[in-house]
Amino acid sequence: MQWIDARSAADRLGVKPATLYAYVSRGVLHRRYDPGRRRSMFDPAEVEELARRGRPRRKPAPTEIAIESRITTLGRDRPYYRGRDALELAAGHRFEEVAEWLWRGELILTGPWRCPADAVAAARAVQAGLPAGLLALDRLQVAVTALAISDPMRFQRNPAAVAAIGRTLIAGMVEALPALSVPVAESISALLWSRLSPRPPSGEPELRLVDTALILLADHELAASTFAARVAASVRADPYAVVGCGLGVLGGPMHGGSSPAVERMLAEITEPALVPRVIGDRLRRGERIPGFGHAVYKNGDARGTHLWNLLRPMASGHPAIVLAESVRTEMRTRRLPEFNCDFPLAVLGIVFGMIPGAGETLFAVARTAGWLAHALEEYASGVLIRPRAITPPIS
Repeated sequence: MQWIDARSAADRLGVKPATLYAYVSRGVLHRRYDPGRRRSMFDPAEVEELARRGRPRRKPAPTEIAIESRITTLGRDRPYYRGRDALELAAGHRFEEVAEWLWRGELILTGPWRCPADAVAAARAVQAGLPAGLLALDRLQVAVTALAISDPMRFQRNPAAVAAIGRTLIAGMVEALPALSVPVAESISALLWSRLSPRPPSGEPELRLVDTALILLADHELAASTFAARVAASVRADPYAVVGCGLGVLGGPMHGGSSPAVERMLAEITEPALVPRVIGDRLRRGERIPGFGHAVYKNGDARGTHLWNLLRPMASGHPAIVLAESVRTEMRTRRLPEFNCDFPLAVLGIVFGMIPGAGETLFAVARTAGWLAHALEEYASGVLIRPRAITPPIS
């Protein structure tokens, strides 16, 4: 029998393309790539067998809450945004395009994203009394509130309005941060760089690296911050409030706050020879090694590997790269988990002389796109997320 394409396979199984490729990543289905037709092909007999057997399911863990979503599927080592490999999207598109893909299912550029000058001025004004050394993530939380108050359209819930708010909000969040250099292009990645580093990027590859990081971190299914954002959206909180909820959760040390923890760990290690002692001391104290291991990707985070493979050749002799390699070697020697995306994110900030917490800030700006995509699903669903508590037995 001739092999069938992805659309036919998905139709036979009654699933979306994202689910079909999730089956591939989990080894449930196999595919082959047809270079002539430039598409994935599937064995019809294998598809038929799976259709008769039923969708593969697993018993949810005690802490899991299942919510139906078509936005992101998690594969073996990477996410798929609406059925498309996030790493492939990062290789050929800009962050703004991928955000539109998450929101509307269209890979388009709508022109440079801008925020009204009066809204940016208000977001900057509310930061006037903040401490000089405050992390950018804290500034973003304050700025989002000011941007919300400045937007008379913030109570709109239709898809076009939410997408428009998303473009304005993300641009305003970044522009409201203190400027350290001059943007070299009209893009979110260039604007964000100018808020994170006092020196402009030396070339397109460096700017492209930040754009890639933004794309790879734009969404990750129901991560803790995304779940919080969806809960807010389910009660019809406005898009700004949804993002505010996400930001409040993101800074946790087991979420976006892991990147600053990596920065602090690397600052603690003054030379590569000290790596075994520092790692050993942390493990003896029962501490986690920040930037390593992942709750979903047990065999490695392809997002982190991809970022590292782009970053390392750009600064192969930089002390932070040498130190990071020593940490990776020590972790492998101890047979501990591989790094996740937070590790190269922190190293990226150090290499390019960015402010403390730069990786966390990049994470927050990127994930804003994902939070709003999930908000759109909740606005359309009309269903309130209301988990119930389970009373444990008295021992």
